[in-house]
Amino acid sequence: MREGLRSQRLLALFCAALALFNFPLLALWDRDLAVLGLPLFPTALFAIWALLIGALALTLEGRDG
Repeated sequence: MREGLRSQRLLALFCAALALFNFPLLALWDRDLAVLGLPLFPTALFAIWALLIGALALTLEGRDG
C-alpha cells in the first residue's frame, strides 16, 4: 500500500475514533440496559475500542502488494 493512502486511512481512523468517543455519540449508549448480563455503556465502549484496534491493525499490517 502506498504511504499516502496509508496516511489517509490512519487519519480517517483517528477522526472516526474522535467522533465515536465524543459526547453526542457516547450519549447514545448511556442507557440502563444490559447485554449478556453486562452494562451497555462499558460494553459498547469496549466493542468500539476493539473494532478501532482491529481496523488499525488491518491498516498497518495489510499487504503492500
